[in-house]
Amino acid sequence: MSDGERGLGFLLTIIVGGLIFGFGLGLSNMARPEVVLDFLQFDDFGLVFVMGGAAVVTGTVFALAEATGRRAPLTGIDYGRRLKSFDKNVVTGGVIFGAGWGISGICPGAAYASLGVGNYPILVAIGGMFLGAYLQGLWRARRTESATRGTSAD
Repeated sequence: MSDGERGLGFLLTIIVGGLIFGFGLGLSNMARPEVVLDFLQFDDFGLVFVMGGAAVVTGTVFALAEATGRRAPLTGIDYGRRLKSFDKNVVTGGVIFGAGWGISGICPGAAYASLGVGNYPILVAIGGMFLGAYLQGLWRARRTESATRGTSAD
């Protein structure tokens, strides 16, 4: 199913899901950088329960959906694991993500929810995320372009 075929119902479901997710981040204080930094500095372990609970629910739902052979209700796509190879890009991305999380005290999803709780200085971190994503895209495009030129000359 292409993006154009999904329709208004799909879009509304995404918006409602995002609002519920953002509300949950705000309610659990994961949208407050000082709480996240306390967690990262081993001063407050409350977020372990938030993240652990989310992981258990998500893991259970995906395992049941995959085991029962069900399809995603909105897209009709089969549930299945999407394995990504473990390579240097995964490690590099994880290190950059972790450093950004440690410096700002917020991850990308919670950054948007943080706006909803009145943390407007987080716009600097959101700007940094966009800049980093843009620079990574440029770097990857140039790397792919140079690799294509190098192999086409053979």
